[in-house]
Amino acid sequence: MSNSIEDDKMRVRRVVKTKSRHEVERMLVEAKTRAAAWKAHYHSGKMSVRENAEALRNYTALRGVVKSLRWVLGELDEGESPLD
Repeated sequence: MSNSIEDDKMRVRRVVKTKSRHEVERMLVEAKTRAAAWKAHYHSGKMSVRENAEALRNYTALRGVVKSLRWVLGELDEGESPLD
């Protein structure tokens, strides 16, 4: 049995699902809205340490989602990567 990357790719069933630009733009608006809500909750100071960590984690994750969706839409500056 071979463990090459090509063999692994052959075993993976790929499902390609495309989204329209409009759908991606709606997701971007939703991600920005949720990120703003989590940021406001984080800055409210009305939470336990556990809730504080959850708010910060969710806000940080949504920042990555926003940047990735902006990349998909071609809205990042020249040379800017969603990985940075």
